[in-house]
Amino acid sequence: MKEGKDAASYWTHTTRLMAVTIFIWAILGFGIHAFAVELNGIVILGFPLGFYLAAQGALIGFVILIFWFSRRQEQIDAEFSTKKGE
Repeated sequence: MKEGKDAASYWTHTTRLMAVTIFIWAILGFGIHAFAVELNGIVILGFPLGFYLAAQGALIGFVILIFWFSRRQEQIDAEFSTKKGE
């Protein structure tokens, strides 16, 4: 990767990706649990929706978020031609 403008643009993209990821993580980690009581009014397969989302949905979301972040960061690295060890 070239220094200067390309490096600044690379870090802008990476920082933006990190900010979006942290925002989504906060919604999954705190938002679902904050509304669990209200979501418990909806029952799916005998389980309250709030219970399911807090117990399983957030964890599934975290795993998906990790894979999405990794894929997107690799796309940013490829766009700016960064190589490991550089």
